[in-house]
Amino acid sequence: MGVEIMVPLGMFAMVVAIVFIAINGGTQKRKAALSTVEEAIRAGQQVTPELVRALGMPRKDSNGDLKSGAILLAVAVAFIVLGYTISGVDDDAQEAFTVMTGIAAFPGFIGLVLMGFGLFGSKKDDL
Repeated sequence: MGVEIMVPLGMFAMVVAIVFIAINGGTQKRKAALSTVEEAIRAGQQVTPELVRALGMPRKDSNGDLKSGAILLAVAVAFIVLGYTISGVDDDAQEAFTVMTGIAAFPGFIGLVLMGFGLFGSKKDDL
């Protein structure tokens, strides 16, 4: 393998490794918290939602869907603005606006769905 291939592969491998480390760390933390809760139940102690939150278990939050949806919509608008800007700079790049609008559809529609989940999702008082 040449250096021309190793450098891009190394960059992609680094991104994959960072994501793996972050996800694995969160998983290990949740496993430790759940084993602590299991030991408390075996010992006959009362397990309250406050105790579970104190152990670091995340609370379900519908605002997370709203925030993620708003960020994805902002990314979609940024793609559209980028396409408009590129098409305004060069007369030969008029199709850039159409292409970037098509690309913007992916994060835009996902953002709309997430915002719908956040607005119309279950309003139960979850852990």
